[in-house]
Amino acid sequence: MTKYDVIVIGAGHAGIEAAHASAKLGCSTLLLTIDIDRIGALSCNPAVGGVSKGHLVREVDALGGLIGKITDKAAVAYRFLNRSKGKAVWATRVQVDKYLYPKIAREFLENTKNLTILQAKVKCLIVKNKKFVGIETNFGQMIEAGAAIICAGTFLKSTIHIGLNSFSGGRLGEESSDELFESIRKLKITTKHFKTGTCARLDKRSIDFLKMQEQVPDTDVIPFSFSNSQILTDQLSCYITRTNKKTHKIILANLNRSPLYTGKIKAHGVRYCPSLEDKIVRFGDREGHHIFIEPEGRDTNEVYPNGISTSLPLDAQIDFIHTIEGLEKAVVLRPGYGIEHGLIDARELDANLEAKKVGGLFFAGQVNGTTGYEEAAAQGFIAGVNAVLAVKGKKPLVLKREEAFIGVLIDDLTAKGTDEPYRMFTSRSEFRLSVRESNAIFRLSPLALKLKLIDKNEYERVLARQEEIKKTLTELAVVKVAFEGKKISLREILKRPNISFENIEKDLADKNISGSPLGKADGQVKIEAEIEVKYEAFLRREKVWQAELKHLERIKIPKMDFTKVPSLSKEVVEKLTKFKPGTLAEALRISGITPAAILAIYSFIKRR
Repeated sequence: MTKYDVIVIGAGHAGIEAAHASAKLGCSTLLLTIDIDRIGALSCNPAVGGVSKGHLVREVDALGGLIGKITDKAAVAYRFLNRSKGKAVWATRVQVDKYLYPKIAREFLENTKNLTILQAKVKCLIVKNKKFVGIETNFGQMIEAGAAIICAGTFLKSTIHIGLNSFSGGRLGEESSDELFESIRKLKITTKHFKTGTCARLDKRSIDFLKMQEQVPDTDVIPFSFSNSQILTDQLSCYITRTNKKTHKIILANLNRSPLYTGKIKAHGVRYCPSLEDKIVRFGDREGHHIFIEPEGRDTNEVYPNGISTSLPLDAQIDFIHTIEGLEKAVVLRPGYGIEHGLIDARELDANLEAKKVGGLFFAGQVNGTTGYEEAAAQGFIAGVNAVLAVKGKKPLVLKREEAFIGVLIDDLTAKGTDEPYRMFTSRSEFRLSVRESNAIFRLSPLALKLKLIDKNEYERVLARQEEIKKTLTELAVVKVAFEGKKISLREILKRPNISFENIEKDLADKNISGSPLGKADGQVKIEAEIEVKYEAFLRREKVWQAELKHLERIKIPKMDFTKVPSLSKEVVEKLTKFKPGTLAEALRISGITPAAILAIYSFIKRR
């Protein structure tokens, strides 16, 4: 029988990180995939990052993972989101080449020592005395291992829906893994199904872009991976158009052919990324909904119309697409579809992503109820590290909520579970200013060095960057200039809400103040220095709040009508009523319950 230390089942974004982390830590690792040519496939939109998701990408990169490195190499356009808000909540989103991304991912894996890739399906999991010991493949191979990580994405007993036609498949044109799903169920691990979907793909040659608003990419952003110093300059634009009343009329007329609205699809879908038919029904008062026409790559005519995910019949898809400005003659290359896929209840897992009922068996990615490449990659990385630590008999890696967005993600899943596909939001974190996207490398690289996920040279680069930020902060405090009739430090000036780092640099130049190192600081140094200055009071408040959290377990919540608590949102009231937390600490651990809501409840209890 062939033997490995760790087997990773599935080569999507979770599987890539799990296999790479495991092999990097010295374990002989086998990565199993149904199709070796589809490693790292971008099943939905060809983009990585975004608000809160960018946090996860940078955290995985800081820990030594791959998603940031692959994204930078496959990038076709960068954007900073939340530009109108403070720099502390800026978020990076990168449009990537759909065909180049898997190629680069495969190259990374094929050049990773201790890693073997095999095209095969898992027929069954072999468990003895509640401990994982191996697998049997569809080719009859028996493979032994000390641990396994299931990263099967949307492939567990999955059904694809296009109109009222349905068929088995984990992705359009790819078969489902029904036997693996049944093997998991036999282990008495709770399973269920969720619904997700994607949109049609269009031929860009048939689109009239002159009728659309061009969205030009940014050139002043920072690469996702700290190992990269520059972004590409030759970037591609996206374009914006909208649905209209004609679009909505066609969709409403075809609801009797929709698997969503005829009851054929029974699973819960993504609340925050609904299908177009769902948006039209739920938000019927809206005149239209934005559609972003995104390139799928440099060497393809295929584009992704982000915002029109649907499972309507193909003829209805073509009809409503042709009502949209600029898409009147659009040629559909692939239909949109809905998919119901199997998953497990993540409460079946410990905080290290290991199954409570089966030692050595880990789960990561959409099989845990999440949606998104970034959430999958984060879980895959942590599962890969913990599988190695389990094989070596060492203490598991569990990131705390105050340490990383990854800690929030995994704690939410394993402590509370989810009754709908889980998507990361900044509001899910109690400490979103402290664990922001821009400081991920400084927060997590010491841990990565300790675990030997990065080497000393990589860590020294991080320390050098921290020293640059420190020097810049010192310079801001020391240099004083005339401002509004008096001399004050640059730091005091920068604290003002309408003053930016760029304003200060221009002011120094106008006053002919030379010799200042401020102009030599690079983009990340400037951003971090400005955040540290402008958000100083807020960051201090978060530290106080972090200390207060230790006492929330003592504050019990009596039986009460949460609708009577001022300022609580409808969603917060619904979740508190459903979960009935016994203490403020338990309430805070409920997904979607913010620190502000906890403060409101605390004040209400005190008044009573």
